[in-house]
Amino acid sequence: MAVRIAVGSDHRGNELKKSIVNLLETIGCEYQDFGGYSDDPVDYPDIAKEVALAVAGGKYDHGVLICGSGIGMSIAANKVKGIRAALCCNVLTAERARLHNDANVLCLGRDILEKETALSIVKTYLKTSFEGGRHQRRIEKIKDIEANLLDKE
Repeated sequence: MAVRIAVGSDHRGNELKKSIVNLLETIGCEYQDFGGYSDDPVDYPDIAKEVALAVAGGKYDHGVLICGSGIGMSIAANKVKGIRAALCCNVLTAERARLHNDANVLCLGRDILEKETALSIVKTYLKTSFEGGRHQRRIEKIKDIEANLLDKE
């Protein structure tokens, strides 16, 4: 896979991130680790922002973010224009996030996923492409919300 991935976690997700990085290396993905780098507490919005900006700016094709539940990372990443971050809890949600929603950031919860399940989710997410078709119209509506409603407030 010639895919560029921006990876980040808070302190809760650091161990799972290491396993994901090993997977990315094994399957031949280029990646950059945006932190955190230890079990010392870091604020997830800071990491989510850096990864989301790197993806939205086109430096990376996708992002993977990990925190305790995955919820905080998802909320923070989705504040960046152009990001469609999806919190996935199983292979089906990962597949649908790509097929139907053209997600560009995968969020995972370290406290709710077994390591092998998380790795299966990442594999599925990376091998699945956006289906387009009727889903493209919906993605365009999401982009319209981003471009128009937020600017008018």
